[in-house]
Amino acid sequence: MAEEKYYGTGKRKTSIARVWLKPGEGNVLINKKDADEYLARETLKMIIMQPFEVTETVGKFDVSVNVNGGGVSGQAGAIKHGISRALLVVSPDFRKPLKKAGYLTRDAREVERKKYGQRGARARFQFSKR
Repeated sequence: MAEEKYYGTGKRKTSIARVWLKPGEGNVLINKKDADEYLARETLKMIIMQPFEVTETVGKFDVSVNVNGGGVSGQAGAIKHGISRALLVVSPDFRKPLKKAGYLTRDAREVERKKYGQRGARARFQFSKR
């Protein structure tokens, strides 16, 4: 019989994470590197573990992630979203705690575009009467 794998796609800003969960002892591989090696900051490692803490499944699944686009913070958010969606495939009972924590909602905030004739999205050039 084939090994059980659960899939979820997560997105945040311009990052897209494809996440596979399989029963195991809690190893996390991101782009074929260990999570400690890939994510330098401790806060980012905490972010990707939040769905497991909410569903009380810490150390029960091995995580394999393929993530691209954006920066490390956006990628961590995308991984968290993907893990949450994959956990729903594992058990529909996880929906209530994940939804309550807000991990199933795609964070729709994006970078506002720069406008012409201005320095940035909202910043203007300095005004002078003379």
